[in-house]
Amino acid sequence: MPETTMADVMAELAALEDPKSRAINERHGDDHGVNLAKLRAVAKRLKTQQDLARDLWATGDTAARLLALLICRPKEFTPDELDAMLRESRVPKVHGWLVSYVVKKGPHAEELRLAWMADPDPVVASAAWELTADRVVKKPEGLDLPGLLGTIEADMKQAPERLQWGMNNVLGQIGINHPALRGRAIDIGERLEVLKDYPTPPNCTSPFAPIWINEMVRRQSPD
Repeated sequence: MPETTMADVMAELAALEDPKSRAINERHGDDHGVNLAKLRAVAKRLKTQQDLARDLWATGDTAARLLALLICRPKEFTPDELDAMLRESRVPKVHGWLVSYVVKKGPHAEELRLAWMADPDPVVASAAWELTADRVVKKPEGLDLPGLLGTIEADMKQAPERLQWGMNNVLGQIGINHPALRGRAIDIGERLEVLKDYPTPPNCTSPFAPIWINEMVRRQSPD
């Protein structure tokens, strides 16, 4: 099988550009027009290629960066590389995939979580909160959960949107996974009313913490 070149991949991404997909994506702040199912199909065919992933990332093109995140090896990035990549990731989908598919799966997640938590850039700090939400669920030992609730109570209402979403995720996960703190988490959500009026499609759960917590707990309970 002939080697796939950067030019081949960029040409394929350009051919997948669709005006309808771009219009939908741009409503969410994502400046590309490639259907994500088709992008994933390209990644599945290419398989893991770290050098190609680095080259795709370097283009700065959003579709190319999303593809890079799907075909990279998370463990091969250094903390400094990941920090630089996050600071370049202003597009929501790139930011989200970088945190979920690369940082969380690599060996530097906790180091970066701690470094980013106090960062003055709210987009960078939001990544720390997303990593914290993951720890709340999978490895809460060592986390100051009451302290996190205190920070959320003090800061979430006024936080910029991306940071607010990260904090809300931690609030919800504490309430869902830690029964002793559930009442406090729900109370904070009810008083702050963050995302209370967020438009939620039918058959989806509202991100408003009290509704989200109660619904997830209900689903976990035996009938």
